[in-house]
Amino acid sequence: MVRAKQQEYDMVIVGAGMVGATAASLLARVGGDRALKIALVEARTPELFNAEQFDPRVAAITEKSRQLLESAGLWQPMADKRISPYLRMDVWDAEGTGRIQFDSHDIHQSNLGHIVENSVVVESLLADIGQQPNIDLYCPAHIIDYENCEDRVTVILADGTRLEASLLIAADGAKSKVRQHFQFSTREWDYGHSAIVTTIRTEQPNQKTAWQRFMPTGPLALLPLNNQGDLHHCSIVWSQETEVAARLMDLNDEQFCAELSRASEYCLGQVLSVDQRHSIGLHQRHATDYATHRVALLGDAAHSIHPLAGQGVNLGFADVAVLVDEIDRAVTRRLDLGDMAVLGRYQRRRKPDNLATMAAMEGFKRLFAADNLPLRLLRNMGMSQLNEMSPVKNEIIKRAMGL
Repeated sequence: MVRAKQQEYDMVIVGAGMVGATAASLLARVGGDRALKIALVEARTPELFNAEQFDPRVAAITEKSRQLLESAGLWQPMADKRISPYLRMDVWDAEGTGRIQFDSHDIHQSNLGHIVENSVVVESLLADIGQQPNIDLYCPAHIIDYENCEDRVTVILADGTRLEASLLIAADGAKSKVRQHFQFSTREWDYGHSAIVTTIRTEQPNQKTAWQRFMPTGPLALLPLNNQGDLHHCSIVWSQETEVAARLMDLNDEQFCAELSRASEYCLGQVLSVDQRHSIGLHQRHATDYATHRVALLGDAAHSIHPLAGQGVNLGFADVAVLVDEIDRAVTRRLDLGDMAVLGRYQRRRKPDNLATMAAMEGFKRLFAADNLPLRLLRNMGMSQLNEMSPVKNEIIKRAMGL
């Protein structure tokens, strides 16, 4: 279908990754008989789910995030492709005897969360979007400019198409061009770390357990994958100082597997094989504001954190839930969707929670990076004691799950 060069929408969402596509799917259901007209713009053709191979990029979906997806019928299509529930979590300190273990049975839950490949999430969401008559997907489409007027915001595509709307939602990732264009200020710093992500095959089954070892140079996470009952695969996120990560990336596969086996203390026996490795530089970044006149930031466009606790995408889903709620409220009251009276409520509801989570993750990272003996002893004693305090330990994991 040939579209006219000028199109009018209620909102334009830039970025069709996990957060942006979820926002589009949920917002399409707002308004009842007065459904919102939405444009979803994505620069890159999404990678399709491959049942024969695991996607190296995965998300640890919490129960709260799963419920959000399920509320719109979006979870089951993902489950029909491939999801990997994990029942336990085993966390230990490389510099001592401190260890803490979480078990879903202790909190009367069927699991602690799900490891889901990014391609599974995005492909399922885009299939739903294709069934929504009030969403137009522009993909691949490159944005060359924006115009922000008093009553409208315009997105101009490379082919000359102009998308006009009351609201522009930026879900275009940590290096958001929308955020940069509209000059949102940010607080950010480089961790001096890179995360190596890939999929491995192990000698022993993963026991549906997420394993995480904290070393002075960074944490290693082995996230269990389930391929039709085969539990010998894990997705890894190995955060290391940039120089160390570069050395690990230069190793051949056999050498890398040997290094990873040692680093994981052979918790799953030998690492037998590894897929293609990817290295991602790690930064913490937080926008001072999440909204300005007719523009709102979602997910990594507003905040990005260290992946050590797997909370990044879940914070993005929480942003989506609140923004959808505020948009629904505005539609019911016939308010201007791009007005700061609406967007300011979204910011006030999300910013404190995101800041608290970011501060906790930063404190956690610094605690395990500390190498002096008194702190190591205290850290290990604290972990061991907490592991024996079931009520406190169970409350911690329930909060992490969003329960």
